[in-house]
Amino acid sequence: MEFFIYRRFGKRVLDASAALLGLLLCSPLFFLCAVLVKVTSSGPVLFRQTRVGRNGRTFQILKFRTMVNGAERLGPGVTTRTDARVTTLGRLLRRTKWDELPQLWNVAMGDMSLVGPRPELPCYVALYTPEQKRVLEVRPGITDLASLTFRDEERILAGVDDPLAYYKSALMPRKLALNLEGIGRMSLRYDVQLIAMTVLGIAPHRTAKTTPEAG
Repeated sequence: MEFFIYRRFGKRVLDASAALLGLLLCSPLFFLCAVLVKVTSSGPVLFRQTRVGRNGRTFQILKFRTMVNGAERLGPGVTTRTDARVTTLGRLLRRTKWDELPQLWNVAMGDMSLVGPRPELPCYVALYTPEQKRVLEVRPGITDLASLTFRDEERILAGVDDPLAYYKSALMPRKLALNLEGIGRMSLRYDVQLIAMTVLGIAPHRTAKTTPEAG
């Protein structure tokens, strides 16, 4: 009963109230990031990209732009730590996760949740198995168990010969398994715990390997 009430009503109340409060409190940081992005590289301040949300509905995810303008046409849909498309400021924004702050607006608008599976590109969602598609039953989130576990995803991908192939064949299935685990554990306590771990930069201890095999 607690799971149903929180999932049906409480989670959205928490999302909307926390997102609006976050937008208000972080407004000076938003302004600072926007000015720095604008003066350090040409192109728009915000990066918009189509992602797949709840029940397969697409939406435009928002981030502070961390790559050169038009980067999506210059390389794959995954990014490694050594990706030349990432700007100098962008590396800092990615390391601090400040590039994700505009997604508070996505949360306020109901496209995303504070905690939930990270929304993927349509081309990757098309590869999901029927079981993996269960992640589309909930709103995607800014953070979740998978994003914390694979916080160093760019470093992991930099250590393989074909980052895109490795992401699709190895990394994405592991992340989706953690997504499904998180959906099963959904509760107010669990969400608050993940939000706190995200703010503090704490990665959960997992027994599953998060680095590529040698060879």
